[in-house]
Amino acid sequence: MLRNSLTGKQIRKLRSLGMTEDAVVMIGKEGVSPAVVASAREAIKKRELIKVRVLQNAPDTPVDAITVLAERADANLVQVIGRNGLLFRRNFDHPRIEL
Repeated sequence: MLRNSLTGKQIRKLRSLGMTEDAVVMIGKEGVSPAVVASAREAIKKRELIKVRVLQNAPDTPVDAITVLAERADANLVQVIGRNGLLFRRNFDHPRIEL
């Protein structure tokens, strides 16, 4: 998937959908480990849009950690606010979100 391939309207819609979501993936003291990347990929495959939370004991800043996770999980970074971030990747086989 091409990164940053979302338009402004699509990003606004994803941000509004992400407001009600709970954090599915947590980045803790291990940082962005392969286990975190694997769980993020699995969650994105099922949901398309996931919320990521960076815990207080994480070694990296929230923006850096979420950006690295987005790159490794091959997802679009929609938004980072505080310690939370939204990642999106379209599932072409079973789409759940209509953009």
